[in-house]
Amino acid sequence: MKVAALDQLWVYLSGNPLLSLLVTLLAFQLAVRVNRALGGTPLLHPVTLSIALLIGFLLLVDMDYATYFEGAQFIHFLLGPATVALAIPLYDHRERVRRLLLPLLVACVTGIVTAVASTLGLAMLFGARHETLMSLAPRSVTSPIAMGIAEQIGGIPSLAAGLVLLTGSIGCILGPPIFRLLRITDPAVQGFTMGLAAHGFGTAHSFARLGAVAGAFSGLSMGLTGLLTAFLLPLITRLLGLG
Repeated sequence: MKVAALDQLWVYLSGNPLLSLLVTLLAFQLAVRVNRALGGTPLLHPVTLSIALLIGFLLLVDMDYATYFEGAQFIHFLLGPATVALAIPLYDHRERVRRLLLPLLVACVTGIVTAVASTLGLAMLFGARHETLMSLAPRSVTSPIAMGIAEQIGGIPSLAAGLVLLTGSIGCILGPPIFRLLRITDPAVQGFTMGLAAHGFGTAHSFARLGAVAGAFSGLSMGLTGLLTAFLLPLITRLLGLG
């Protein structure tokens, strides 16, 4: 009786798009608990772990991505409002941002050029194909922007999104040790650096680990990096003869 009831429940859920939403929330909640149990290590970031759990689930139940996304698109929709909401803590520090606007812009442009040039240079050295190069180029901006840029310049959006997640994870791992090594203690500098190098992952890490000031500057950096990269990346690729 119990087995039959479970079978009926699964048949109902598998035909309901809300199953994807439920599974996504449960996967993230489990990932957060695992991460906390391991001391909050960035080596197993909750987002990365959630992705692994969801991939395993989709393979287990033989569900294609389009079917999964039909139910999970509400979370995708919330990405926009969540990004806009980063302006709230930034508003609290608007005077400091106004004073530091020029240095922040210079640092942002320098970081973008360094990230793109070094990434493309190494990839070209190892003989990467043009599609791979164009997917690697926007790896240091948040996923929605990176996917849009990659599509426009001839890359593969899905590959770009995966590389963005990998970049964010590595940034969260390496950022704090580098701050300690260089004795950087200013939360604004730490946050801006994390947002520039590790986009959304770095911003979440800044709010959770480095404080509200770091989170605010990280959100600013993430937004500026995405905006400026959209304009600068096509120019950089043309200068490198890849456009």
